[in-house]
Amino acid sequence: MVWTLELASYLDDAPWPANKFELIDYAIRSGAPNEVINNLNDLEDTEEPFESIEEIWLDYPTDEDFFYDEESKDF
Repeated sequence: MVWTLELASYLDDAPWPANKFELIDYAIRSGAPNEVINNLNDLEDTEEPFESIEEIWLDYPTDEDFFYDEESKDF
């Protein structure tokens, strides 16, 4: 299972929380590439819904990943 920002963006408007099968259905209906559907098929079958993409792709970049220390800049 390989995720990229581009692939994950197809799930931005998914109906969170959602289980694996709801996400696959959403991906198919929204016209997501086969890579997204294949990645979702690789998920473990669980009855617990996923709350967000961060639970699927643990390395999903967050706003904190793009935080820069403004005080250390020389102007």
